[in-house]
Amino acid sequence: MTQRENISVFHMFKIGVGPSSSHTLGPWRAAQQFVEKIQSTTGINKVQRVTVHLYGSLAKTGKGHGTDIAVQMGLCADDPVTFDVYAIAGKINSIAHDKTLPLAGVNPITFDPQVHLVYHMDKALPFHPNGVTFEAFDGSQTLSETYYSIGGGFVVQEGVLPGNAADENIILKHPIDTAEHLMDYCNETGLSISDVVFINETSWRPEVETRTGVLNIWRVMRECIYRGCQTRGELPGGLRVIRRAETINRNLLQQASYQNYEEWLALIKSGGNQFSYILDWVSCFALAVNEENAAFGRVVTAPTNGAAGVVPAVLMYFIAFCNGNDDDKIVRFLLTASEIGSIFKKGSTISAAMGGCQAEIGVSSAMAAAALTEAMGGNPAQALMAAEIAMEHHLGLTCDPIRGLVQIPCIERNTMGAIKAITASQLALQGNPSHAKVSLDGVVKTMWTTAQDMNSKYKETADGGLAVNVPISLPEC
Repeated sequence: MTQRENISVFHMFKIGVGPSSSHTLGPWRAAQQFVEKIQSTTGINKVQRVTVHLYGSLAKTGKGHGTDIAVQMGLCADDPVTFDVYAIAGKINSIAHDKTLPLAGVNPITFDPQVHLVYHMDKALPFHPNGVTFEAFDGSQTLSETYYSIGGGFVVQEGVLPGNAADENIILKHPIDTAEHLMDYCNETGLSISDVVFINETSWRPEVETRTGVLNIWRVMRECIYRGCQTRGELPGGLRVIRRAETINRNLLQQASYQNYEEWLALIKSGGNQFSYILDWVSCFALAVNEENAAFGRVVTAPTNGAAGVVPAVLMYFIAFCNGNDDDKIVRFLLTASEIGSIFKKGSTISAAMGGCQAEIGVSSAMAAAALTEAMGGNPAQALMAAEIAMEHHLGLTCDPIRGLVQIPCIERNTMGAIKAITASQLALQGNPSHAKVSLDGVVKTMWTTAQDMNSKYKETADGGLAVNVPISLPEC
């Protein structure tokens, strides 16, 4: 019997560093796990050399996605949740200059990124396109471990069953693998989706800790939006993409002054509720997050980094324009969103390297649509209907980042995902789910079969689509 995968809200929403959950956060965590393996076996101080082998999508778009940076930071035992993002570049430059890496922060070993980071461009490992193998040599023998970054910052070690070992003994009151399971529980109990999730989360921790943790997730999202709306300039990577959120923010507020988030939010609310005004703000919120993500800023997987702007943008829309600035409403919004994300992860994928951009922007749009629908008073059936509508109209969306950077078309796609989520929610709130012809489980299954049929060049390899049809002459990134 297959081990049930228990997924908490804090598995779906992870605080980390941009620009990619599968190519940055996942490899970072894999490197940390390898360091822990060394500590429990060979011993850190005995290691003389470490070599990192990147395969498949990690090789083809790894540099553009910051995989090289992530594995070095992880080998240093730095934490993506707490490490100062503004100090990353200096540390990586120091390693390259000195050709020395402080393994686990305590053992300076010879490490030349040009030599000890090996990109296997034409080889993919069978389990997943995002494969990385670490080798540590202690003078007499080599310790080798392979990990797979399967999307959303989730990491699986080769030879180890997927899932967090700490969660294996968790017993959920309402175990959910499908939308049908979720709907059955809601019908049996009369509870909302967020109520059901609240009950399940108590298997991990007391409800007050869940509330505190989810509000902390929102704090990081909110700070990311706010920071992105105040930051101008050019994004790193060589494409010379100019940040737009700051300009849109300044123009919409007519250059009014403010000192903090609360004053900024008050100004946004005071601008009215014209359709074009609200539309511009939703786009601005999404752009702000993913511009921060592209600049190696601190973001939250929702469910991935590449799609990190959709859920925060729609939640910010709810707060600014729908009377949603209430802690309980915010917590419930994120709990509902997380459950929809977990259903997609279990029934399909949240990895663009497996399923294209439908697995990232499509899933995030479905998450946001369901959450907004419940927050606006919709019943569980309407919330699931909204999620289905949002994903249905992202089916087949390819992942084709130009030069392997999470910038074009990734940043703009977050605005499209946010707007589609709001539209899907409105349709569901005005609709009758009993008349719907397509179920959420049906669209999850369809997404997975579409992913299997999709050519690999449209799965985060930068081998097809816009990545090869936009004439930009740059050095290899």
